[in-house]
Amino acid sequence: MTSTIRYGIIGCGSMGREHIENIRAMGGGRVTALADTDALSRERAQALCDEQVKVFDSAEQLLETNVCDAVVIATPNFTHAQVMRLALATELHILVEKPLVTRVEDGVDLVQRAQGRKGIVWVAQEYRYMPPVAEMIRMAHEGAVGTLHQVAIREHREPFYPKVGDWNRFSANTGGTLVEKCCHYFNLMDLILREQPTRVFASGGQRVNHLDESYGGRRPDILDSAYVIVEYPSGARAMLDLCMFAENSVDNEHIVVVGDEGKLESLLPSLTLRHGRREDWGRRQAWGQPSGTGKGVSVRRVWDTNIKYPGQHFGASYIEHLRFAAAIREGRPAEISLEEGLRSVITGLAAHRSIDTGRAVELRELLPPGW
Repeated sequence: MTSTIRYGIIGCGSMGREHIENIRAMGGGRVTALADTDALSRERAQALCDEQVKVFDSAEQLLETNVCDAVVIATPNFTHAQVMRLALATELHILVEKPLVTRVEDGVDLVQRAQGRKGIVWVAQEYRYMPPVAEMIRMAHEGAVGTLHQVAIREHREPFYPKVGDWNRFSANTGGTLVEKCCHYFNLMDLILREQPTRVFASGGQRVNHLDESYGGRRPDILDSAYVIVEYPSGARAMLDLCMFAENSVDNEHIVVVGDEGKLESLLPSLTLRHGRREDWGRRQAWGQPSGTGKGVSVRRVWDTNIKYPGQHFGASYIEHLRFAAAIREGRPAEISLEEGLRSVITGLAAHRSIDTGRAVELRELLPPGW
């Protein structure tokens, strides 16, 4: 495909509108259809599009028309499975927001339904495309810090944003905080270490946020803080430190990769990348110089000047859209498959099970046969 790609946006909330902005900014694509059950969301999305966009109040209506080459699914988490089943019955190219699903069985069903399709299916896991993160991954994979042993990700941020009807206040709708919010971090851990996890141990709770809210007598049950440890076959480990009542942070996202020869750090929103090698400060001595000296550590700001729309994710969604469009035009497979998207969900569900049971959870307890 060399002509303009026609996009349909299914789900016109804040993330759906973010996708519209990215498509407009990158060029070579045009939003030709919108679908959402909420009238206000439809109106806000339509205001970002040209006058020729067709507007529907259901995914079914949009998918029955012939006005799109690709669809972006950005509906509430608990609706992804059903909307995906409808979309997979077409030959349209699909970009589906994370988390792919909220239940393992739905994800397995989608993987099976996608087999043999002509259109690609791409799960949106944009964190890998943030400029300092992408550079950190490139360096780690090229051996900049030797054999990788540890990955640590910290996100200290504000509470969940408001959604239509506050659907994200309940784990039944989101899959749980460690699925809804953190599946992209688990995907990032797997990508960096180039392994698939085997065991998860987690501790977390709802300590501060939404405690005084009530919806028809139901109190929100989403976690607002947790620690998660993920183990891999090689013995490498990864850790997540999540706190959603810590908005008074300078760099609210901090990713650390440690190998036997050095350390990499990515910090957002400062777009900072730090890199140090152990031999740079005397590893061959008995134990080298004390930590914290900063000697041998390079610090630089990393940005991609090709990004035309930074948006909510430091340009990561823009880069992801460029790659999605290139895959469509060049006939290449998706960079982030359904299987990969499902595995990140499974890690999050395992973390929730660990919190509920107080024990380490083997991933095989949740993995479908053959995985």
